[in-house]
Amino acid sequence: LWNRDHIKSVTITFKEDFGTKGRGGYFDSSGIIRDVIQNHLIQILSLVAMEPPVAVTGDQDSASFVRDEKVKVLNCIDPVKLDDCVLGQYLAPEDGSEPSYTDDPSVPDDSVTPTFATMVLWINNPRWDGVPFILKAGKALNERKGEIRIQFKPAPGANRMFAGQEVPRNELVMRLQPDEAVYMKANVKSPGLKTTPVMSELDLSYAERYAHEEMFDAYTRLILEVIRGRQATFVRDDELKAAWAIFTPLLHRIEAEKIKPIPYDFGGRGPPESDQLLKSRGYYQYHGGKYTGRGKRMSMLGVS
Repeated sequence: LWNRDHIKSVTITFKEDFGTKGRGGYFDSSGIIRDVIQNHLIQILSLVAMEPPVAVTGDQDSASFVRDEKVKVLNCIDPVKLDDCVLGQYLAPEDGSEPSYTDDPSVPDDSVTPTFATMVLWINNPRWDGVPFILKAGKALNERKGEIRIQFKPAPGANRMFAGQEVPRNELVMRLQPDEAVYMKANVKSPGLKTTPVMSELDLSYAERYAHEEMFDAYTRLILEVIRGRQATFVRDDELKAAWAIFTPLLHRIEAEKIKPIPYDFGGRGPPESDQLLKSRGYYQYHGGKYTGRGKRMSMLGVS
């Protein structure tokens, strides 16, 4: 199941609903690609796409086994191309409650630093050949969210079986923040007398399933790993080199040519060109329905 024969696309998303909040000077020297995509999102990609390691615990070299596989998959990714990217920079909201990115006193008026980026990466190995891995990150968007969305290929014969009806693709979603959850979006028959496919969820919400367990944040786990002397969750030098090789040519071109990012509204979903890029690379966007966790409403939109 976990390969090109069944998976249509993989989308890894990191969204923030606020701007730079006075950190514009620092952020302008890095941008969203260096600040989020090159390190955080590429780490998630390597864990999702890597081959199963020999061991993850117990063995003295288990840390090396995990990091070996991460490096292998990163070395299969060609440098990302500008044609596979959309860059954006946020404007001030209509009510003037927040400044635009370039209104920050510490940011140059002519800054071309992107605060939003969508890019498509391709892993050239037998497992993932032809599957787009979509990395998407941005500030001043419509919500705070981090997730991995595995979109499967269309169910064979579904369009014939339900002629004239939209049949969404099944998806496995791993919600990283906030409200950690894993849920499967699957088509079921609508209740009642109609024979219409509707999207529903098979849900594992961590806060409800493990209500009596204490949920630690990511940095707590990393500090504990340091104390224990375990290195599997940390980046090795060859992994760092492989990750930078994917993004450095693009970053150099953006800076040398001063490529201007596309303006987008504060509190929106980013530039519309992002959706157009993903559609052209085979990602199916289903805008119907929301995910609602049991016990409390968790607004998990069907699109990123």
